[in-house]
Amino acid sequence: MMRMDKQATPQPMARPRRPDPVRVLGSLAGTDMGRLFLITVLVFVVMSLLEPRLFPTRGNLSSMAFQFPEIGMLALGMMLTLLTGGIDLSIIWLANLSAIVAVMVMRQIAPDPAATGAWVCLAIAAGILASLATATVGGLVNGLAIAGANIPPILATLGTGLIFKGVATVLTGGAAMLGFPEIASGIGNGAVPWLGIPAPLLIFVAAAVLVAFLLNRTAFGLRVYLFGTNPLAARFAGIDNFAVTMRVYLLSSLLGAVGGLIIAVRANSAKADYGSSYLLLTVLIGVLGGINPYGGFGKVSGLLLAVLSLQFLSSGLNMLQVSNFAVNMTWGALLLLVMVINQGSLRFGRVRKR
Repeated sequence: MMRMDKQATPQPMARPRRPDPVRVLGSLAGTDMGRLFLITVLVFVVMSLLEPRLFPTRGNLSSMAFQFPEIGMLALGMMLTLLTGGIDLSIIWLANLSAIVAVMVMRQIAPDPAATGAWVCLAIAAGILASLATATVGGLVNGLAIAGANIPPILATLGTGLIFKGVATVLTGGAAMLGFPEIASGIGNGAVPWLGIPAPLLIFVAAAVLVAFLLNRTAFGLRVYLFGTNPLAARFAGIDNFAVTMRVYLLSSLLGAVGGLIIAVRANSAKADYGSSYLLLTVLIGVLGGINPYGGFGKVSGLLLAVLSLQFLSSGLNMLQVSNFAVNMTWGALLLLVMVINQGSLRFGRVRKR
């Protein structure tokens, strides 16, 4: 008799495993970008719980979208210098000086702020060009002091920053300079029609995309990373360290000038000491965003997350009516804490490799 094979019983299909929240959080916490993303979300959630009636509202989110582009532009400029192992302590003072020069040119061409027409547009364009020209001169001075005279970046930019602040104070007499055309002020405090996106936010996003492209898709970006990792090795590899330093501090000054213009048009005035607290914040944003202060490593995406997290924290603390002195103390403590954590992570990684 022929033996008939038994039909194989169909096996039930395995159900796809649902992602384990703990495993997802663990994988995020295992990377620098993941940790920064979790910190940003945590800050937003905590501030929303502490001030649920004001913080997560549409009005507050729109207000923050107008506020953080100015510090974001300055942080982008600081990021470039940090990637080379340097620093730019003059960035806010040069930004203010550039904005003051822009106001002077606009007032000279179009004395009436309420005027409209092609002449006012010409005045705005001339003011912007004068601002960028001022920043170009300042950036070249910084670059020559560092790359040409071999002065350490922290000392070179500290000295030039005092010079820029002094020149701005002499030009204004220490007072705020008014007289921006109303059209320019509308740009700083207005939104794109039909989209509702703040104009300063679009400027910042465009600048961030440009910097990311330069760092990740061009030979200049590769030279910046190599120079920041090991300047001596970069020189032996045929990289012109002088040219890299000059370009980095020139770009940093130009980005700072755009940030200074955003500050000025939002405040409808320019002053020598606007944004004094921004200097610490630009360094804090860079370090918090995963940029190695010794140079050679850092991404624009990390910088963006750091800007958002600090903006959420700053807005929330203001709503909770925390003193400005306590806020500054929080910034300093956070900077030290991030540096300690980064150093611990580097040492732990070296031990694991062994």
